[in-house]
Amino acid sequence: MTLRVLLADDDPLPRTGVAVVLEAAGIEVVGEAGDGVRAVELCRELAPDLVLMDVRMPGHDGIEATARIVDAGLATRVLVLTTFPDDEYVWRALRAGAHGFLLKRAAPERLVDAVRTVAAGHTLLDPLVTRPLVDRLVTRRGGAPDDARLRHLTSRETEILRLVAEGLTNAELAGRLGIAESTVKTHVKRILHKIGARDRAGAVAIAHRSGLV
Repeated sequence: MTLRVLLADDDPLPRTGVAVVLEAAGIEVVGEAGDGVRAVELCRELAPDLVLMDVRMPGHDGIEATARIVDAGLATRVLVLTTFPDDEYVWRALRAGAHGFLLKRAAPERLVDAVRTVAAGHTLLDPLVTRPLVDRLVTRRGGAPDDARLRHLTSRETEILRLVAEGLTNAELAGRLGIAESTVKTHVKRILHKIGARDRAGAVAIAHRSGLV
C-alpha cells in the first residue's frame, strides 16, 4: 500500500522540494498546508498516514497542531521537519505526541527513510538533536547511571542499542551490520522489551545514562 503524506509548512518552496523527493520514492503527497490550523483540518479530511510538520507556522504552530491531531485521536503520525535543532522544540514536540524529529538539512534518502520509519510505527530522532535531548532527560529525572538492564542483552543486542543511540535508522543498521532490516527490527523489539523501554527514544535515554555511548 502506498504511503500517504501531508506536508505542513508555511514556505511553499520547501514543500515543493519535499514533495518531489517523496513522490520520486513512490510516496504519495495527498495535500499541503501553509499553517497549523489547515494542517489539522486536512488530517481530519484526508486521513494521511503521516504529516511532515514544520514548527514555526502561523495560526497554530507545528507543536500545537501536533497536539490537536493527537488529542483528536487521529491515526495520522507526526514527523516534525524543521530548520531549528533546538532541544526545547524537540522536547515540546515529543510531549505533544510527535513520533519523530528531523532537521531539514537531512539528505533526501534520509528523509524518505525517516518517513517510512515513522509511518511504520517507530520513533525517530535526528542524531543532531539526540544528545541534547538525552542530557535534558537525564537532568529532569536526576537518576544515576544504571547498567543493570543492559546485562540482559546479548553482545549483538548491545551493539545494536549503541548504534540506535547514535541515531542510526533500521535501514542504516542493516547496512552497517550486513543483516536484513527485518532482523534489525526483531532485535530492536527484543531490546526494548529487555530494558523496559517504551520506544526508541526511551532506549536512547537508557543507553546514554548507562554510559553505553
